[in-house]
Amino acid sequence: MCRLFGLSSAPLRTRATFWLLDAPDSLSRQSHRDPDGTGLGRFTADGTPCVDKAPIAAYRDRAFAEEARQDESATFIAHVRYASTGSLDMRNSHPFEQDGRLFAHNGVIEGLDALDDHLGKDRSLVRGDTDSERLFALITRETRRNGGDVTEGIRQAARWSAANLPVFAMNLILITPRELWALRYPDTHELYVLERPAGGQHGSRHLDHSGSNGRMRVHSASLAEHPAVIVASERMDDHSDWRLLEPGELLYVGSDLHASRQILLPAPPGTPAHPRRPASRCGRTQKAA
Repeated sequence: MCRLFGLSSAPLRTRATFWLLDAPDSLSRQSHRDPDGTGLGRFTADGTPCVDKAPIAAYRDRAFAEEARQDESATFIAHVRYASTGSLDMRNSHPFEQDGRLFAHNGVIEGLDALDDHLGKDRSLVRGDTDSERLFALITRETRRNGGDVTEGIRQAARWSAANLPVFAMNLILITPRELWALRYPDTHELYVLERPAGGQHGSRHLDHSGSNGRMRVHSASLAEHPAVIVASERMDDHSDWRLLEPGELLYVGSDLHASRQILLPAPPGTPAHPRRPASRCGRTQKAA
């Protein structure tokens, strides 16, 4: 399963250190478990999006994923991709950037020909082959149509997809320089949120999260003194306040770090998808037309 991570410390710009592939494994285990892409997204002080990513595979250089990246931003997004179909290509690695926003997705959406038809000329936003980037393009199109309202863009895109496409999972995180959105839909994969006070559970500790599978680790000394909101595919420490998002729940974290939530999609998908190996898929691809 792919791993998603998002962090907001807005309006404070936080320095954080990311390891996206931190656990040592034997070579035999690497050949089966190495990710098919790793990526980290954040914003410069003037709001310019920056993305570091690579299509890492077991037979390729692991240096990109193993090196720690130390960056400063008010919002971050990180992603480790596992794919069972399609090419391992930089274009297909998350996160994606459109209209100055960054996006990552954990799930499978089928019926891509129908989605392409619905996108029409806005299919030009898509540079790769994944369902994930197509979903992002639909969100971008609907956001433009609604005067830049990202919440409404996600609402329109997610509801259309759930009603018209076979959907296995549609967990996503989207960030701007000072805002964060996260959607869990339906209940296929988990997505957690932690509204972390300064210093965490004990009031004096820096942030040091490590996923149970060792594929992602995040450290921030700044968050010993400042609060943050964190979204992740799994609980990344023993803090008691991790909360599982409800199926269909959209989380919004504003530029003042205030978090609000709503049930965006109360019903399951109209046509559930049933991939043969759902646990291994994220950002499913098809051959470009």
